[in-house]
Amino acid sequence: MARGRGGLSQGTDVLVVGAGPTGLTTALQAHANGASVRIVERRAEPFRPSRAMIMHSRTLEVLRPLGVVEPLLDRADRAPRAQLHLGARTVVAQLGDVGLRDTAYPHLTLVRQADVEDVLASALEARGVPVERDAELVGASWTGAGVRALLRADGEIGEVVCRYLAGCDGADSLLRRLTGIGWQGGRYGQEVVLADVELDGGLAPGMLHVAAGTHGLVFLFALGEGATWRLLGTRPAAPEGQGAFGQPSGEVPVVEVQRLLDDSGLRVRVTEQVWSARVPLQHRIASSFRQGPVFLAGDAAHAGSPAGGQGMNTGIVDAVNLGWKIAVASRGDPGTGAGGAHAALLGTYDLERRPAAAQVLALTHLIFFAEASTRRLPAFVRGTVLPLAAPALPLLLRRRALMAAVVELLSQRWVRYRSSPLSVTGTPTNRGACPGDRLPDRTVTCGGRPRRLHDLTARPGLHVLLERDTVAPELHLAALPVTVHRIDGWPGSGLVVVRPDGHVGYRTGRLDGGDLSRWRRQLLS
Repeated sequence: MARGRGGLSQGTDVLVVGAGPTGLTTALQAHANGASVRIVERRAEPFRPSRAMIMHSRTLEVLRPLGVVEPLLDRADRAPRAQLHLGARTVVAQLGDVGLRDTAYPHLTLVRQADVEDVLASALEARGVPVERDAELVGASWTGAGVRALLRADGEIGEVVCRYLAGCDGADSLLRRLTGIGWQGGRYGQEVVLADVELDGGLAPGMLHVAAGTHGLVFLFALGEGATWRLLGTRPAAPEGQGAFGQPSGEVPVVEVQRLLDDSGLRVRVTEQVWSARVPLQHRIASSFRQGPVFLAGDAAHAGSPAGGQGMNTGIVDAVNLGWKIAVASRGDPGTGAGGAHAALLGTYDLERRPAAAQVLALTHLIFFAEASTRRLPAFVRGTVLPLAAPALPLLLRRRALMAAVVELLSQRWVRYRSSPLSVTGTPTNRGACPGDRLPDRTVTCGGRPRRLHDLTARPGLHVLLERDTVAPELHLAALPVTVHRIDGWPGSGLVVVRPDGHVGYRTGRLDGGDLSRWRRQLLS
């Protein structure tokens, strides 16, 4: 197993623990913005089969500067179709281009977590940062000067000295326990059943099938991993203590999988079951996403139901927010550590991402209640109201504005950081987005030709968007690459600064060197 160029105990700026989508993205973002990185994973091989299967448009946008979106889309279904089975009626839904405006990815994207991890790990490998597998974190201590992490690999224990430690090690995070950070929330009364199956019954091939019944929804994904169909259904949870939350545990007998299908109203029969598991669920959030130089991201920081396909996506957005900040902080004076220089910058990770994660958990909690609760109202809606409403659904599904609104809600494009110390307005202006908001993807004129804003910002680092008459300011940052673009079609003498995670950081209608310097100091403080 690869152990880094200097062996097990080789030091680094950033040590990432966990090589799921969140950890891999954290490592990529930190490395792309100038930090030295190591990433370790206790499993000798990637976990298979996949658990996450949906990637939203905002996730693709934040990954774009890292150069991994095209390989991801090559493995994805960008024009999925679905059949909704509502009692005796079947409704077809086109989920390709749903009319989502202001993005290069106006579609739902079905892609297996296994493929996401393969693409991200290959991108890291190409940058000289291999995933160090079968390497387990067994302890850590830290002071204001940095972290000493203990790793066990190949029967040996070595000490790694690093500036920052990113805990992307799942819902049962060792790092969260070592920090003593609280884990607030509770368990769900329902659990997920996953199964890779072959079915007899004439289901339309290559489509997503969704069946609504009084006992919950059943999803059948045509992802071809292990078997033709991946089943995802819900049922009352087993007694507490049987299996780790969020982790597949224990085989589900074929008869129980068949019962889920029968209860959903799907007239299909399981002819072969290749793999199955039950997944206990919880809804929890860490009381803080940071303690000193240790950070939590993804499932280590928040865990919820799979409703709306938010888990992997939220973790990746955590990662792009965290990665560039610890990269900037890593470029500071090694003697100051997390308690000195950059303490304000590093504090914005928790200030920005914890409220956003709490909102996402509230959304998934509501969706999961509608999908899986056996209480009278949601069961009545699924089992009676939806079948009665089925004749009207094709018309509703053809309304692109309605579909776009649903997809936009799930994509988390609404997440914004307006109250963050990194969101600063100089002279008031209506140009671009408010500081803290996602940069919109509009067509502008740059260099005499039309360009999309997200095309201009599709590389790591800060991006400075100058209005036509703005004198280019001095904004040299040793910690981050800076790219300047003059927007010919924006009259005036202001500018917009876009952060590495695609959010606007600074905006002014008239350049004032003092304002910009104050924002720069905020970034570096």
